[in-house]
Amino acid sequence: MDDDKFLIHIEIAEKSYGIWIKREEEQVVREAAKVIRNKMIQYRQRYAKSDVDVKDLLAMVALQLSINNLQLEDKNDTLPFSEKIQVLTQKLELYLKEN
Repeated sequence: MDDDKFLIHIEIAEKSYGIWIKREEEQVVREAAKVIRNKMIQYRQRYAKSDVDVKDLLAMVALQLSINNLQLEDKNDTLPFSEKIQVLTQKLELYLKEN
Protein backbone atom coordinates (compact mmCIF):
# COMPACT_ATOMS: atom_id res chain seq x y z
CA MET A 1 0.00 0.00 0.00
CA ASP A 2 1.09 3.59 -0.57
CA ASP A 3 2.51 5.37 2.45
CA ASP A 4 -0.05 8.15 2.14
CA LYS A 5 -2.96 5.68 2.53
CA PHE A 6 -4.38 4.19 5.68
CA LEU A 7 -7.16 1.82 6.65
CA ILE A 8 -10.47 3.07 8.00
CA HIS A 9 -13.64 1.18 8.81
CA ILE A 10 -17.02 2.50 7.76
CA GLU A 11 -20.43 1.02 8.35
CA ILE A 12 -23.05 0.76 5.64
CA ALA A 13 -26.25 -1.27 5.96
CA GLU A 14 -25.14 -2.64 9.33
CA LYS A 15 -21.96 -4.07 7.83
CA SER A 16 -18.43 -2.83 8.46
CA TYR A 17 -16.10 -2.27 5.52
CA GLY A 18 -12.37 -1.69 5.77
CA ILE A 19 -11.12 0.58 3.03
CA TRP A 20 -7.74 2.09 2.26
CA ILE A 21 -7.94 5.83 1.60
CA LYS A 22 -5.69 8.85 1.40
CA ARG A 23 -5.59 10.86 4.60
CA GLU A 24 -7.07 13.94 2.92
CA GLU A 25 -10.10 11.88 1.82
CA GLU A 26 -11.05 10.64 5.29
CA GLN A 27 -13.57 13.33 6.13
CA VAL A 28 -15.44 13.10 2.82
CA VAL A 29 -15.49 9.27 2.91
CA ARG A 30 -16.86 9.23 6.44
CA GLU A 31 -19.44 11.89 5.52
CA ALA A 32 -20.49 9.87 2.45
CA ALA A 33 -21.03 6.78 4.60
CA LYS A 34 -23.08 8.89 7.01
CA VAL A 35 -25.25 10.19 4.16
CA ILE A 36 -25.89 6.61 3.01
CA ARG A 37 -26.80 5.51 6.55
CA ASN A 38 -29.20 8.46 6.95
CA LYS A 39 -30.85 7.73 3.59
CA MET A 40 -31.22 4.08 4.59
CA ILE A 41 -32.98 5.16 7.78
CA GLN A 42 -35.32 7.40 5.78
CA TYR A 43 -36.24 4.58 3.39
CA ARG A 44 -36.66 2.09 6.26
CA GLN A 45 -39.10 4.48 7.93
CA ARG A 46 -40.94 5.12 4.68
CA TYR A 47 -41.37 1.41 3.98
CA ALA A 48 -41.66 0.25 7.61
CA LYS A 49 -44.97 -1.53 7.00
CA SER A 50 -43.63 -3.60 4.12
CA ASP A 51 -40.94 -6.25 4.12
CA VAL A 52 -38.15 -4.45 2.25
CA ASP A 53 -34.79 -6.14 1.81
CA VAL A 54 -31.56 -4.28 2.63
CA LYS A 55 -30.50 -4.67 -1.02
CA ASP A 56 -33.68 -2.91 -2.11
CA LEU A 57 -33.02 -0.06 0.32
CA LEU A 58 -29.44 0.25 -0.93
CA ALA A 59 -30.68 0.27 -4.53
CA MET A 60 -33.08 3.12 -3.75
CA VAL A 61 -30.35 5.06 -1.95
CA ALA A 62 -27.96 4.53 -4.87
CA LEU A 63 -30.60 5.72 -7.32
CA GLN A 64 -31.41 8.83 -5.29
CA LEU A 65 -27.76 9.77 -4.83
CA SER A 66 -27.06 9.17 -8.53
CA ILE A 67 -29.96 11.45 -9.50
CA ASN A 68 -28.65 14.12 -7.13
CA ASN A 69 -25.16 13.76 -8.60
CA LEU A 70 -26.41 14.11 -12.19
CA GLN A 71 -28.47 17.17 -11.26
CA LEU A 72 -25.40 18.78 -9.71
CA GLU A 73 -23.34 17.99 -12.81
CA ASP A 74 -25.96 19.75 -14.95
CA LYS A 75 -25.91 22.75 -12.62
CA ASN A 76 -22.13 22.98 -12.78
CA ASP A 77 -21.88 22.64 -16.55
CA THR A 78 -19.95 25.77 -17.53
CA LEU A 79 -19.60 24.87 -21.21
CA PRO A 80 -22.48 27.12 -22.39
CA PHE A 81 -20.95 30.05 -20.49
CA SER A 82 -17.47 29.34 -21.84
CA GLU A 83 -18.78 29.22 -25.39
CA LYS A 84 -20.66 32.50 -24.92
CA ILE A 85 -17.58 34.17 -23.43
CA GLN A 86 -15.52 32.96 -26.39
CA VAL A 87 -18.04 34.43 -28.87
CA LEU A 88 -18.15 37.74 -27.00
CA THR A 89 -14.34 37.85 -26.83
CA GLN A 90 -14.12 37.33 -30.60
CA LYS A 91 -16.67 40.10 -31.19
CA LEU A 92 -14.79 42.44 -28.86
CA GLU A 93 -11.46 41.70 -30.55
CA LEU A 94 -13.02 42.32 -33.96
CA TYR A 95 -14.53 45.59 -32.76
CA LEU A 96 -11.21 46.75 -31.29
CA LYS A 97 -9.37 45.96 -34.54
CA GLU A 98 -11.88 48.00 -36.53
CA ASN A 99 -11.66 51.05 -34.25
